[in-house]
Amino acid sequence: MAARALGSATIAFGLVSIPVKLYSAAETSVAIRFNQIDRRDGSRVKQQLISSRTGEVVPKEEIVKGYEFAKDQYVLFTQEELKALEAASTHSIDIDEFLPDDSVDRIYFDKAYYLGPDKGGARAYRLLSHALTETKRIAIGRYAARGRMHVVSIRPMGEGLLLEQLHYPDEIRSFSEVPLEAAELREAELELAKALIAQGSGEKFEPSRYRDEVRERMLELINRKIEGEDIASAAAAPEAEHKIIDLMEALKASLRAPERESAKTTAKTAKTPKKKRGGRQAASA
Repeated sequence: MAARALGSATIAFGLVSIPVKLYSAAETSVAIRFNQIDRRDGSRVKQQLISSRTGEVVPKEEIVKGYEFAKDQYVLFTQEELKALEAASTHSIDIDEFLPDDSVDRIYFDKAYYLGPDKGGARAYRLLSHALTETKRIAIGRYAARGRMHVVSIRPMGEGLLLEQLHYPDEIRSFSEVPLEAAELREAELELAKALIAQGSGEKFEPSRYRDEVRERMLELINRKIEGEDIASAAAAPEAEHKIIDLMEALKASLRAPERESAKTTAKTAKTPKKKRGGRQAASA
C-alpha cells in the first residue's frame, strides 16, 4: 500500500525549485489504552467540557479557540482566522548551506520525514539526491510550517531524500546540568570493560533483533483475561537476581556468561506472539 503524504513543500535550491511531498518516516506502535468504565453497569464514562466560570457543561458548537494575552483574558479566533494564521507559513524549505554529512551532533535531531518528488519535480529531486551523495554533504535550511520556523537537514537516502527536523540550540539542555560524581577508575577494571565491549561488538545495527516485549506480554495477559483466566498472579514481580556489589567481580561474571545471554537473546528473537483461538487479538481502545 502506497504511503499517504502528510503535506507538500518546495525545496529552494539556489534558483532551482523542487516540489516535494512529506511522508512519515516512522509509525509508533499502537499504544495499549484502557477506557474508564462504570463498574456498576459496564458502560464507558464520557468526559464533558465544563466552563471554569459557571461550572456548566459547554455545548460543542459553542467552543472556539482563543489565545491568552493576559491573565484570564483571551482573544478569540474563528475558523477562517485560524486558516489565515496558518497561511502565514510558506511551506518552503530554503537551503542555507551544505555541510559534511557527519557534522550535526545527534542530540539536535528531533523528527524525520521522507521526502518524495511532487508533480514535475522528479528530475531536480534526483539531481539533489545524487549530488549530496557524491559530495558527502547534507543540506541545512529553514522550513516554515504550522506557525513555526523549523531548522532542518536534508540528506540522501538511497535514491531519495530524508528531511530531519532539528532542535534549536536553546531547546537543548546543557549536560552540565546533570550531576556527576567523581570516581577513580582502576586500569584492570577498564581493561575488563573494554574486553566486555569487544565481546559484544557487531558491525551493523539490526533492528529486527528487537521487539517491544513489554507490549507483547501485556497483549498476552489481556487475551488470557478475555478468555476468563485470572491474571493477577501473573503480574507478580520476578525475584530479583543476586546483585554483585564489587565492580571487578561484576565485570568478570559478565565475561563468563556470554553464551547464556546470547542463547537467551536468540530464543527471544525467534519467538513469535502466541495467538488465541481463531487468531483473536486484544484490540486497543
